[in-house]
Amino acid sequence: MSTETKILSAKILSASTETATIQAPLAAIDIADWLLHLPDKEYQRCAPPDHKAAGYTTTDDGRPMSINVEMIGTGLVVQHYVAEIAEKQHCHMVSLSDVLTPHGWTTVQVVWDLSVKDNSDGTLTYTNSATSHPTAEFMDFNEKNGVTFEEAAAARQAASSDHNRRETPLFAASIGRHALAKAAK
Repeated sequence: MSTETKILSAKILSASTETATIQAPLAAIDIADWLLHLPDKEYQRCAPPDHKAAGYTTTDDGRPMSINVEMIGTGLVVQHYVAEIAEKQHCHMVSLSDVLTPHGWTTVQVVWDLSVKDNSDGTLTYTNSATSHPTAEFMDFNEKNGVTFEEAAAARQAASSDHNRRETPLFAASIGRHALAKAAK
């Protein structure tokens, strides 16, 4: 993230948390491996038609990074998720995301948290959480385009909640398949 970009972390543009069940043993789960090696087509299957592309790279200093391109509502979002936590049962990813809106490009910060919890009955609960914060650029951009923060937040909340509700069970199924395939080796 650029040191010039000011994140307004006290303001929440959207926040959505969804859960789904995974049918796989906890010991076989490796969310970090799944996320940071997720094939492009598998990512696309996890939220059609919103998910457009995914890839893996690193930051200049070598930290793992997942690049995701997706539609959230009317915005095409290019996410540069840097892993702050990349563990088998928990990933905490932070992105300064580029967003192409009907009015042009702007930026938001997106915090994506993925985790699993053992239900002690042979199943796991997968939690997929995404929280967006505006940048100073986003606030200026909307002001220039006659959009209030409240209007932007309401639209983003509706779109983000809908998107997360659709992708979470598909992510859970994909993580489960990944775990079972690795356990079978």
